[in-house]
Amino acid sequence: MSGREHHYEITMRWTGNTGKGTANYREYGRDHDLVVAGKPVIQASADPAFRGQPERWNPEELLVASLADCHMLTYLSLCARERLVVTAYEDTATGTMAEDGHGGRFTEVVLAPVVTIADPEKVERAMELHHDANKDCFIANSVNFPVRHRPQVKVA
Repeated sequence: MSGREHHYEITMRWTGNTGKGTANYREYGRDHDLVVAGKPVIQASADPAFRGQPERWNPEELLVASLADCHMLTYLSLCARERLVVTAYEDTATGTMAEDGHGGRFTEVVLAPVVTIADPEKVERAMELHHDANKDCFIANSVNFPVRHRPQVKVA
């Protein structure tokens, strides 16, 4: 796979014009739709701290979700290649963002996957593969803040 490029395209449509556009900071909506052909629309907004709608996804949640999702998919692939059978995977990921007066930036994301495997003799390897998954995750390799891991492994 070395040397290949992959391209991704989304359409973002702002749906928050309440009739006056952005004439006043407090009067326009932050709602928008993220659209990819052939897929369900993701209804998004700003974080409620920035005048967004709490029932919609916000960019910060989507970033944390992307990191958790990429880690899981990479981890499952590594496990499958080693014939380490995973029967369940759940992650409660958290992200920390600090504002600095000119915007803000993420300072870290912590992934806390709970993985259930079939073979009790492979618990140690199952834990080790989280390190490899982090090293191979495309999204984790693309951010400039640490992505930490607090995994747990259970046996079914």
